[in-house]
Amino acid sequence: MNSQASANLPAAESDELFEQLQLGANFLRTLSLEERIKLIDRCSVGVGDVARHWVESACTAKQIPSDSPARAEEITGGPIATVRFLHLLAQSFRDIANSGTPRLPGPVTQRQGQYRIPVFPTKQLNDSLLFWPMKAETWLAPSITEPNIFSDATDQFRTGTAEASIAVVLGAGNVSSIAATDMLSKVLTENRAVLLKMNPVNDYLTPHFETAFKPLIEANVLRIVRGGSETGQQLINHPIAQSIHITGSNHTHDCIVWGHGDEAKKRKQKGSPLLKKTITSELGNVSPWAVMPGRYSTAELRAQAETIASSIINNASFNCIATKLIVTCRQWSQKKQFLDLLDSILAATPARYAYYPGAADRFNRFNGEPPANRDFLPWTLKRDINPKATPHLVKEESFTCVCGELTLDSKNEEEFLGQVRDIFNQDIWGTLAASLTIPTAFRRKHSGLLDETLRKLRYGTIGINQWTAISFALMSPPWGGFPGANLGNVQSGIGSVHNTFLLNRPEKTILTAPLRMHPKPIWYSTHRRPEKVSWDLLDLYLNPSALRLPKLLWHAVTG
Repeated sequence: MNSQASANLPAAESDELFEQLQLGANFLRTLSLEERIKLIDRCSVGVGDVARHWVESACTAKQIPSDSPARAEEITGGPIATVRFLHLLAQSFRDIANSGTPRLPGPVTQRQGQYRIPVFPTKQLNDSLLFWPMKAETWLAPSITEPNIFSDATDQFRTGTAEASIAVVLGAGNVSSIAATDMLSKVLTENRAVLLKMNPVNDYLTPHFETAFKPLIEANVLRIVRGGSETGQQLINHPIAQSIHITGSNHTHDCIVWGHGDEAKKRKQKGSPLLKKTITSELGNVSPWAVMPGRYSTAELRAQAETIASSIINNASFNCIATKLIVTCRQWSQKKQFLDLLDSILAATPARYAYYPGAADRFNRFNGEPPANRDFLPWTLKRDINPKATPHLVKEESFTCVCGELTLDSKNEEEFLGQVRDIFNQDIWGTLAASLTIPTAFRRKHSGLLDETLRKLRYGTIGINQWTAISFALMSPPWGGFPGANLGNVQSGIGSVHNTFLLNRPEKTILTAPLRMHPKPIWYSTHRRPEKVSWDLLDLYLNPSALRLPKLLWHAVTG
């Protein structure tokens, strides 16, 4: 039995699940690259087979109307992201089999003693055509030397010497590809047989995952169960479980690691965790977005307002990287025009069903007054907040559709950038992701200053003129908080996932885009036909052919 809906598992059943995963771990130890690639390819076909049902289940649960452009989010954030992960990783394994290492999409560079690895656009999946001119590079830890840019797993997979173990993955309840790719990262890049516990919020995905990933279940490297926190604790504490991975809140993480109440506080003070196993995590962020003062055209302002609005609206704002704080300059002459544009886009966008538990109460707390309708919360931009009066807007992730605007007094663009660097690093909670909107003239004139700022920002992903969630969905950049967190101060989490190029100790990814992109990206809430484009894109990934490009491009250009 691969799924379980009860509040807790009978001890005999959980024992049986872990015994089966022990067989899977033994299987992983002997799995050749060729067999690993075949397993991945079969999973990719499986995702394609269930994609329509997967998306329909998510849209039904989130009450997304049949004619809503929001349906595209469930395609791009579900089957598309998952298939990208599988395709990219399979190609890396083919490259390892052929030449010993993954083939990077461009030359490695070094600056300030740090290697920078191009990770997007990749050489496959028509990235350069479909996402031009967006690009991303991953910076490795400063201690990494050029001969060691790939992780030890590269050689281990090539030589068949990779160790294997058993992990429990606690799935996220918001974006469907998170649980899928967290699990796939553990199985396929870390050689761990996984017991995936679905989140009760989206455990309707269980039968689709069981079908899509049937090859992994048949190989005993995956088991999927349902259940709440009691089931999670039961699995975590099972003696055969060797490691844990969670995508969720820092509060849930700390309950797992330290326990509850006064005893948890005492353990944390002593540095004596209740959990004696390795745990990795992705725990969210108060995702900030700074808009540099300078001169923008009206079209550029509009495009950036659409970008930021989309980062608030996407998935009803139940994203760990939904923009929650916009930082502007009081002396910027276009500030009001920009914020008015942003407000107008939010006002024109229908409210979404607040499907995530506790959303209305969180809205009440972060907005300062209750919503008129607890089921459909209004997009809310709170201008010129006072962090001293409302510290939770910068110190806590709201996980609801309230975004604050923090205004700084700055003499010029250079001073503003320095203020942003310090505030992002010191005053805002989290290390997962942050974005900057930067005038083209400033990027050209002050490239050195900008590069130094990026080097000093302590975030796992930084977007330039683009929402960092795109880096997550692309799957070639690693995804996780900035390195340096520990159990006592976990911030946005420990470790990373995705990493389809098997890079060694990634520190941060820089995602760069122009102020305006054409055609309009399908993740914009203002796109007119994103669902058509999304299904076309998935079809292209599953059935690569140049003949499929014209229809996709036509739907994209007319969006």
